[in-house]
Amino acid sequence: MDFNDTPAEAAFRSEARSWLQDNAPTAEELGGLGFIEQAKLWQKRKFDAGWACIRWPKEYGGRGATAIEQVIWNQEESKYPNLPGTVFSIGQGMAAPTLMAWATEEQKRRYVPRLASGEDIWCQLFSEPAGGSDLAALRTKADKDGDDWIINGQKIWTSGAHYSDYGILVVRTDPNVPKHKGLTYFFLNMRSPGVETKPIKQLSGDSNFNEVYFTDVRIPDSQRLGAVGQGWQVSITTLMNERLSIGGGNAGGDFKALLRLAQTLTLDDRPAIENPAVRAKIADWHCQRAGLKYTGYRALSAVSRGETPGPENSIGKLVGAPMTQDMASFAMDLMEMSGAVWDEDFSPDGGLFQDMYMAIPGLRIAGGTDEIMANIIAERVLGMPQEPRLDKGIPFNEVPTGSG
Repeated sequence: MDFNDTPAEAAFRSEARSWLQDNAPTAEELGGLGFIEQAKLWQKRKFDAGWACIRWPKEYGGRGATAIEQVIWNQEESKYPNLPGTVFSIGQGMAAPTLMAWATEEQKRRYVPRLASGEDIWCQLFSEPAGGSDLAALRTKADKDGDDWIINGQKIWTSGAHYSDYGILVVRTDPNVPKHKGLTYFFLNMRSPGVETKPIKQLSGDSNFNEVYFTDVRIPDSQRLGAVGQGWQVSITTLMNERLSIGGGNAGGDFKALLRLAQTLTLDDRPAIENPAVRAKIADWHCQRAGLKYTGYRALSAVSRGETPGPENSIGKLVGAPMTQDMASFAMDLMEMSGAVWDEDFSPDGGLFQDMYMAIPGLRIAGGTDEIMANIIAERVLGMPQEPRLDKGIPFNEVPTGSG
């Protein structure tokens, strides 16, 4: 494969680079704004100039760009490390592809452009306390009431629910059939009466995840995606795009920061980067990151052909999250005793590695645990036999719960 730009790609890169140079927000512009306001400012600026969600169709707020143009844009945008963090990854990476695949044309034109412009933030209401990584074991239920559905139950580990405008939601509408067949998929306004959000305090000190409670929440049937009982199929669309979104992100954490640290710190009275063991570690992580990057390019190529992202995208998360945690641990070891100190004013890179070390265990659970990712790759990529399932083929309300 030739990774050099074609003349058309080089022209596109030059256009993107020039626009970013002229329009990337400065620290002065962002100063005094909260992280959501910062993210919305940058997203709206990109949207107004035609640089937001560039692979989406123009009628939905995108640019109609190719997969390789998306890669080029990502490469150029990544050169600005101080850009605002995004709060739109779930909406743009998971909700929007699901809406584009399953929603009515009217719904697509109403909701998807507002995702591109940053006007709306979406969350994903899938996981439940009793279900673990088994989405099909969910117990939040929906009962039909005229043209509406009444939702009762609880979701957990919902990223960004406390500041989201909308959410995508999977619930059980029929407990009398096997668990994968009794699910239905909706989207809802997060400010609907009966929705209660409670942030969860994490080990890192952040509260990005939430518990969300539903008490007689009314959702119109017009906000259903797919047929009643087809929620599992719709969910697969979301989950495959989730694998691409998570796996195609920052492959292996902030590698450049680790490299800077190894060049700065001393080990045996010499720069740590000159130590053969340190160099071997860094080289290994560099190779893994390259593999993840090009695996991501392969996935983008599949998407550009109109295909749904496949299960092979689970590789990105299965490799990238543990690697990030290992890199953070290694960086803290290089700092020796000071590695135990997490202080923005004292620690290298403002405590980046300490933050990574505390936060990454959550990422190894979010979107499916390491074990679930390994099972997906084994069964759906390598074609290995499934693990035995005691609940296969029996109605959900007859599945043993272990309470007895």
